[in-house]
Amino acid sequence: MQRYFPAPVERLTEAFARLPGVGGKTAQRLAFHVLSLPDGEAEDFAQAILEAKHSVHTCPVCQNLTDGELCAICSDERRDRGLICVVAEPRDVIALERAREYEGVYHVLHGVISPLNHVGPDDIRIRELLNRVAQGGVREVIMATNPDTEGEATAMYLSRLLRPLEVKVTRLAYGVPVGSQLEYADEVTLLRALEGRREM
Repeated sequence: MQRYFPAPVERLTEAFARLPGVGGKTAQRLAFHVLSLPDGEAEDFAQAILEAKHSVHTCPVCQNLTDGELCAICSDERRDRGLICVVAEPRDVIALERAREYEGVYHVLHGVISPLNHVGPDDIRIRELLNRVAQGGVREVIMATNPDTEGEATAMYLSRLLRPLEVKVTRLAYGVPVGSQLEYADEVTLLRALEGRREM
């Protein structure tokens, strides 16, 4: 196969193309943009990736991303630890925090159950959630996975596991449209969804 660009450019393009949502043309544009950066900016960009990769880890309590011992929410004494909101990804925490109404804590699953994508219950952070709730002090667990097939299946699976632990399990109300993503919902929609949550 004929190569149009030097091997390092091809490798850089392929690296960008492996990012989610980045197609071939966008990957090529990003690669050329990086090549056009002054040396200092390119080094800063590379260093930012390495620094994030080496210093960011999951919070031992909620599994959200942090560069400290605990994440900012778990270390905030004002948060209600009796209320846990379960989300699929760290970016969903940001979406819910934008509503500025939720005062509980979170649990990040890092995915949803998806047999088609070979993701089972053992591949996401379910065990950590069950251990947290089993320790006591939790009144309610809010299922805030996306309202799509995988999100619904994950919420139902978790509610069955949590029922024996005698904790109230609720689901976000459908202010969030079915098939959409939490990160794209506006603050008012998320607020209504939180307020209208129902027991599962």
